[in-house]
Amino acid sequence: MVRLLNRRLFGIAAATLSLSLLGACSMFSSKDPRFEPAPLAEYDAGVATQVRWSTSVGSGSGFGFIPAVVGERVYAATPSGQLSQIDLETGRVAWTKKVAKELSAGVGADASVVAVAASDGSVYAFNSGGDALWTAQASSEVNVPPAVGFGVVVVRSSDYRIQAFDVRNGDLLWSIQRPGPALALKTNIKMEVIDGMVVAGLPNGRLMLIDAQSGAVQWEGVVSQSRGATDLERINDVVGAPLALGPLLCGSSYQGRVVCFDMTQGGVPVWQNDYSTISGITTDGQFVFGANQRDVVTAFDLGSGAVVWSQEGLRNRRLSGPAVINDQVAVGDYQGYVHFLSRSSGRPQGRVSVGSGAIVSPLVSTRYGVLAQSGNGNLVLVGVN
Repeated sequence: MVRLLNRRLFGIAAATLSLSLLGACSMFSSKDPRFEPAPLAEYDAGVATQVRWSTSVGSGSGFGFIPAVVGERVYAATPSGQLSQIDLETGRVAWTKKVAKELSAGVGADASVVAVAASDGSVYAFNSGGDALWTAQASSEVNVPPAVGFGVVVVRSSDYRIQAFDVRNGDLLWSIQRPGPALALKTNIKMEVIDGMVVAGLPNGRLMLIDAQSGAVQWEGVVSQSRGATDLERINDVVGAPLALGPLLCGSSYQGRVVCFDMTQGGVPVWQNDYSTISGITTDGQFVFGANQRDVVTAFDLGSGAVVWSQEGLRNRRLSGPAVINDQVAVGDYQGYVHFLSRSSGRPQGRVSVGSGAIVSPLVSTRYGVLAQSGNGNLVLVGVN
């Protein structure tokens, strides 16, 4: 279920609202057949899929929890407070830490440091061996995985503040805040640190580049603008992870657009399409892939934005953020299935169950297969041939 954050309630006992959102939560409880999840179809498989390994990394899942791959290591965290390092090829758990009673986001990592956040706004940093380095305090609850790189650990808190902590000791280096809307989605959002810049999407439909060392804002681009008469209609959060490929920087939003900017030309839009997604986009360098709020999967041409194909066979199955693996686009669903679609045509190629519970976290592509963090607290590597 997509949750909404209400700015007006910060500092009050109830800081998070659980609301039904038209086009998202409500469609799955409605008896209207248009909103029912599509049944699993039978087809001739075009690829062989198999679970290569599965290991428990704690209990539960949720928005804000995305596995982080660093070389041959995977870091994963769960709401129950665990942080684990796993060998990517074999699934062997190298170490597990009980960080806090309850975590709210993770994981961010580079070659030296791994970071997670707790529901009280605490930010915890460890070295690659699992030894605690420091603990810092964000301005409020953190629901977006920390971004780590270029000497900083960056968090975005629920009061729309972005803060950077010194990777060496946890000292606060800078803090910036932008005005936010009355309501914002609580869904999977990811910041990136690229070439010394923090790339962050905001609830106001903007994408921002921030110098990682100084906190100086270098650029802001409009992915979408709010429309409508009510707070619900005006929600237009930038969701998922930003995509940086050559001169292009791409983003997507809920009730907004998917757009690619040319950063060599001052960040002017190269193309933009009206689009609404709660799970974000990915790319293979030729196409941009995403599932809209009705879970219709679409491929856009990266250069022009033209629609290459759309696949409606997974409609209303509450799809995860997509990942590209070999010639396939992979998405997870609410029943714990990972589906593989042809990159070139969108035709179904195969599927595999990774266990009970919805796959809420975005899938992560690796050289050994696709990582899925399942709703029952397992981390699973799915191979495809």
